[in-house]
Amino acid sequence: MISEILNDKSKKPKEKTALLSSAVLDGTISVATLLAFAETAKDSPKATCIEALEFATQQKPELADKAAFNFVTTNLGAKAPRVKWESAKVIGNTAALHAKHLDDAINKLLINTEDSGTVVRWSAAFALGEILKLQTKHNKELLPAIESIVAREEQNSIKKIYLAALKKVK
Repeated sequence: MISEILNDKSKKPKEKTALLSSAVLDGTISVATLLAFAETAKDSPKATCIEALEFATQQKPELADKAAFNFVTTNLGAKAPRVKWESAKVIGNTAALHAKHLDDAINKLLINTEDSGTVVRWSAAFALGEILKLQTKHNKELLPAIESIVAREEQNSIKKIYLAALKKVK
């Protein structure tokens, strides 16, 4: 079913994402099945699968179990920018459920704050902001790191995300 949706030339990319997301939300496609497909897919279909998971986890964060969280954390280091940014958004949506397993995600997100791509940096800011708001033990290192990022980040749209998160924790 996943490959049929992704290979349907009559559907636009956003339609494909919406169909996959709906199928995950209604249980037609399990998260495990979606990620097993994404694991071996090329960058574009992989990113579409992760984006579908991101849409689904906006409504139901609990869909991302530990295996899904580990999958997107691993993909923060992908070469393809879209894979990185969609993975970061899933982490932002689900960090509260995986607060004990954030170390690797935080390290990779911090690396992505220096990416040349604005959307990759924006998505990293979103995820790091959500993690910061959780008020975990990580905030001791995260607060100064984020303050340093704000000082060097040139995009106001990205700075705003960090500043909003900082405002909520101070």
